[in-house]
Amino acid sequence: MSQLADTFIELHKYPFDVLGSLDRPGESHVGALARESLTDFAQSDMRAIGPFSSLEEYHKSSLQLVLDLILRGEMYSNLAVNAYLIHRFLIDLIPSVLPESESEPESEPEPDTQKFYLKHADDKGDHILVDDDFHITGIIDWEWAHTAPPAHAFNSPIAFLPVADFYNGSNELGDDELAFARLFEEKGRRDLGRCVRRGRLQHRFAFCCGYDLAADWSGFQGLFQGLRDAVKVDEGMGWEDWKAVAMRRYGEEAGLQLLLSRGDL
Repeated sequence: MSQLADTFIELHKYPFDVLGSLDRPGESHVGALARESLTDFAQSDMRAIGPFSSLEEYHKSSLQLVLDLILRGEMYSNLAVNAYLIHRFLIDLIPSVLPESESEPESEPEPDTQKFYLKHADDKGDHILVDDDFHITGIIDWEWAHTAPPAHAFNSPIAFLPVADFYNGSNELGDDELAFARLFEEKGRRDLGRCVRRGRLQHRFAFCCGYDLAADWSGFQGLFQGLRDAVKVDEGMGWEDWKAVAMRRYGEEAGLQLLLSRGDL
């Protein structure tokens, strides 16, 4: 874990100006995001989103793309109304989930939130190679890597999440996450340690935005409950109660009315 913290500290030395994917071999140019789920196929054209100059722009664009695909019947056709309500709500939550203002007084400097840093896209742990003495010898599977703001790039890897508690809606950091934060602090990087200590909300929102509802609807319930509890919006409500509130909240919007008129569920 200490060696991984050193790797993150090293990555912090190489900032980028925008959020996106590296798209020119051998160069540091950042272009659109290389992610199939964030690609629109319209009139035989493939349109990827990005790059972005802010996390807010990224969230708005990616969630709007999902809404557009739902309305066109290209995504969640069997869960259209539920998926629409969820992603419409996630758009409303964007101001509440953006990293805290870096202008607040701190005894230690925060990472430059106007910069972006390389982030592995699948950090579940099997991307790290070690030798017989558990020294890190390499990190593989970078093909979907992208640049991300400090709050995402230096948050704890998914491998450190307390999986059962996380899926059940708990917003308490796990022991491995806390240990990772302490390692940053012991290495003189309290700024990066704060990315971990404040990272639960970022994990929650990212999971809810990118989760495959059709594949695991029941598993999503705990994640969504945890997000609402974390931001203190519609907290403590079960799914059916929340859906009733959301139907009233967005009932006048053309998108929802279109789905209902088509008889979508």
